[in-house]
Amino acid sequence: MVDLLILAFLVLGYGMVSGRLRGSSLTAPMFFVTAGLVLGEGGLEWLRGTPDEDAIRILAEATLVLVLFTDAVRIELPTLRREYHFPLRLLAIGMPLGIVLGAVAAWLLFDDFGVWEAALLATVLVPTDAALSAAVVSDRRLPVRIRQSLNVESGLNDGIALPLVLLFVALAATTEGDMSTPQEWVWFAVRQIGVGAVAGVVLGASGGWLLRWFDAKGWVTPTYRRLAVFALAALVYVGSELASGNGFVAAFVAGLSFGTVARDHCPHVHEFAEREGELLAMLTFTLFGAVIAGSRLADLDWSIVVYAVLSLAVVRVLAVAVSLIGSGVRAETTLFLGWFGPRGLASILFALLVVEQAGIARSSEIMLIASVTVLLSIYVHGATAAPWSRGFGARANRLGPESPEQLPVSEHYVRHRIF
Repeated sequence: MVDLLILAFLVLGYGMVSGRLRGSSLTAPMFFVTAGLVLGEGGLEWLRGTPDEDAIRILAEATLVLVLFTDAVRIELPTLRREYHFPLRLLAIGMPLGIVLGAVAAWLLFDDFGVWEAALLATVLVPTDAALSAAVVSDRRLPVRIRQSLNVESGLNDGIALPLVLLFVALAATTEGDMSTPQEWVWFAVRQIGVGAVAGVVLGASGGWLLRWFDAKGWVTPTYRRLAVFALAALVYVGSELASGNGFVAAFVAGLSFGTVARDHCPHVHEFAEREGELLAMLTFTLFGAVIAGSRLADLDWSIVVYAVLSLAVVRVLAVAVSLIGSGVRAETTLFLGWFGPRGLASILFALLVVEQAGIARSSEIMLIASVTVLLSIYVHGATAAPWSRGFGARANRLGPESPEQLPVSEHYVRHRIF
């Protein structure tokens, strides 16, 4: 009961000053992670009854299902293909290159990592979380093309990275002897990804069509529109798992299908994500600081810190710079887009997925490295988002309307505006 009281006070306390802190260098993830670190196992231990990692995994899985589904819903695929050249470059060129560079860095720094474990670590850390630098994606002084490029990239890269995480888990398990033949991991990956994708398309599209049909008859109230979306995401996840597919892949694909079939109902999804989803995210960050990160910081060594810095400040920036060659943007724009790729919820949740898989010998090391990288990202990206956005926005807005930064694009919904 004491733990629930503390968590309630944290949420209430931040809520009281959230408007005052909006746009400042103190972000919600910084607040809740710091509270977890101070009050949890590595600090004052006031959160003594904090749930173990199995309970956190359940909360994290629920959060990941919601994040994947709602992130996919907010992306308009026809608009993406027509207008969004920057995020397509970031996803098609920058993301694979980031995995390769991150894997090379891990393989060189950590002697006990094999090739597939290095690739797995790099893939866990490749998704970005725009919520950690909300001042960037929500600051209207920035050119809309820059804001929306980061927003769209963040909305898609976690869902794209997930099948690769599953594939590298299977490959790493094979090298550790958990799977005896290559055919086993091939079948595992195909079944997980393929069945999950099919389940997502079928359930997401049919759920969107049914909701639109019943709503057209006036049978659905606004409250139950939002609840129906949550129920659909849960149904997709469980249905895919029962069919031997991956529920997270299904949730992401279902969001894309739902958003295509029932675009007029997407605002209800956004409302749900900002309310119920926000609470899940706050609890996840608090428990991440209290249990996962706090209990592991004693095992830090120099190589882990070096890798975290390389992942945030070198690997991502180089990958983005290569992806934007020929785009015509200024050097500062490239650096800005490269720097603001913070690691957050998706990396935490992917690392937890790795830990629960049998046969990954270095799973605890992957969890530690990912935790340190996310912690560092929460603070450095949160602290730099507001001041750099103000300065960069002022300089970018002095450019002419014909500059690549100023070309008009449509705006997509921004997840976690409160952050």
